[in-house]
Amino acid sequence: MRYISTRGQAPALSFEDVLLAGLAPDGGLYLPETWPQLLPAEIAALAGLSYAEAAARLVQPFVGDTFPPAELARIMVEAYRRFDHPAVAPLAQFGPGEWLLELHHGPTLAFKDLALQVLGLMFDRVLARRRQRLTVVAATSGDTGSAAIEACRDRAAIDLFVLHPRGRVSDVQRRQMTTVWSDNIHNLAIEGTFDDCQALVKAMFADAALRDDLRLGAVNSINWARIMMQVVYYVTAAVALGAPERSIAFAVPTGNFGDVYAGYAAHQMGLPVARLLVATNQNDILARFLASGVYARGEVHATASPSMDIQVASNFERLLFDLYDREGAAVADAMAAFAASGWLDVGEARLERARALFEGCAVDEGGAAAAIARVHRETGIVIDPHTAVGVAAGAACRGDPAVPMVFLATAHPAKFPGAVAAATGLAPALPPRLADLAQRPERFDALPNDLEIVKAYVRSRARTVAPR
Repeated sequence: MRYISTRGQAPALSFEDVLLAGLAPDGGLYLPETWPQLLPAEIAALAGLSYAEAAARLVQPFVGDTFPPAELARIMVEAYRRFDHPAVAPLAQFGPGEWLLELHHGPTLAFKDLALQVLGLMFDRVLARRRQRLTVVAATSGDTGSAAIEACRDRAAIDLFVLHPRGRVSDVQRRQMTTVWSDNIHNLAIEGTFDDCQALVKAMFADAALRDDLRLGAVNSINWARIMMQVVYYVTAAVALGAPERSIAFAVPTGNFGDVYAGYAAHQMGLPVARLLVATNQNDILARFLASGVYARGEVHATASPSMDIQVASNFERLLFDLYDREGAAVADAMAAFAASGWLDVGEARLERARALFEGCAVDEGGAAAAIARVHRETGIVIDPHTAVGVAAGAACRGDPAVPMVFLATAHPAKFPGAVAAATGLAPALPPRLADLAQRPERFDALPNDLEIVKAYVRSRARTVAPR
């Protein structure tokens, strides 16, 4: 398996190199040169396997000889051993033909754990073989940061720098990051939005000297391995509900387009996906695109679903690559135009191709709160504000009721106690292992939204190589 950049100017790489590289040197995102194909019999054969076993089978074509089958199987078992539910990503029915896919049973109570617990182990093995260190930089809108920290804490070959938008994540999300005092973990509270944090990370990768000196790596969903691991739960959920004999629809709360792009990847591999509902909060750049074909940056609004408070969706470029017939130069031109103007019209033909699988639906704050209250009232199930965006979008855009719809439950409700309590009258409790989170001391540094200051901070603390 070889990986190519969406912008067409970077050399093709192996999985091992893509794992460590993150962003391509031409500014693009890596993705497979060709999609591995799942035959119907191969999909059906996943029934009855454990999540770790299914993950190893599904991921093997992507990793090639970087991890032989026996080693990959051990990685998966180790990664998912720490999850609170034996099924790892269980389904719970909460309405006729409607299912919650619970992705919040990992160490940090969010769907990011399903990929990042694996990435941490993969990093360890590859870096040990190469006798190298890695400086990982990550932007987070709330959940990636804590999941990355939990995956990378105390790893001898990794220094991790996490940028979060100061005051724009929940208290629980922040404390899950800032109460980890491992020597290799550095939390930066940036004065700005998630989009600002993401732009700083991308700019650091664009600095060739910094990238090479510090051997920069990524754990955001710009890293292909993140997407690869998220494909797994789409397939296992579909198999549990009758695939490949019937197709499944998914409602996905998303801001950065990474989670829903993993569903697209599963579809490209042969999973019978009827529809991918792109559910956004009022930061609705993706829903607006699917309505009009115009990808236009707007103002970032703070909401009760902060992990989706994004107006520039990094992974959208991977979809554009296919919409532009995998012509890297055309994608590079399109992204340059968007960077300059904040606006991109892909044209009617490309829009219709996207609409063949994707549908967008934006949900306001009232709609999300009402969904939390309704689900709790009707089923007794408590959902978080991000999951609620997906549930509300599904209610508004249900489609064919004969097609099962899976709603991705992306975070534990206790990560957002204020919003949940306001909607239900009940404050959800954290699991016992996190019960004292509010009393743990915090450690982080507040920095301005200034690239040179952030770069200097990282250089002064990274142990990969000596600063220039």
